[in-house]
Amino acid sequence: MFTGIVQGVGEVITKTSHNTVTSMTIKLPNVKSLAIGASVSINGVCLTVVSLDSNIVQFDIIDETLKRTNLGDISVGDFVNIERSLKFGDEVGGHVLSGHIFDTGIINSKAKKGDQMSLSILAPPSIQKYLTEKGYIAIDGISLTVGEIKDGCFDLHIIPETMRLTILDSKEVGDIVNIEIDSNTQLIVETIERLLEERGVTK
Repeated sequence: MFTGIVQGVGEVITKTSHNTVTSMTIKLPNVKSLAIGASVSINGVCLTVVSLDSNIVQFDIIDETLKRTNLGDISVGDFVNIERSLKFGDEVGGHVLSGHIFDTGIINSKAKKGDQMSLSILAPPSIQKYLTEKGYIAIDGISLTVGEIKDGCFDLHIIPETMRLTILDSKEVGDIVNIEIDSNTQLIVETIERLLEERGVTK
């Protein structure tokens, strides 16, 4: 499990494919107590450590993950958001995440004003029913609060600390981002849908 509080960025060192598996090595900012088999969030995607060589860590990624996330678009030299898995007793500063991406969105607009940045994300139809203003959402593994929702897009307002610790500031219009919906929101929406269906109420 993760919290959406990104701990830094990692640099992609190598990326190779063999049959249906892509191996990626990433230089992590912190490998203290990291072991083979541990889970690490890479741009919000939960991946398993395959091998370690100092702070260079290898992850294996199957084709399905590459298709459903923006990891397939990453090249050597790119940077990714990194979060180590949550440990018992850790503070949950954001919201609880599984590292399982629902879908991807596209950056529709980007604007900076003073020290803050605003993004508008074009949401795919699959997640639009889960979007609520002031609700939680994770973008590339970052726990954020949804702003205004309009015309299939939702706004995000990014504080300087988030810009400093993550790759969001480097994103441009047209870039693809990973989206994970808050599990509580998902549960509420799907429970209401089921109850309405059982009562014969159409949407």
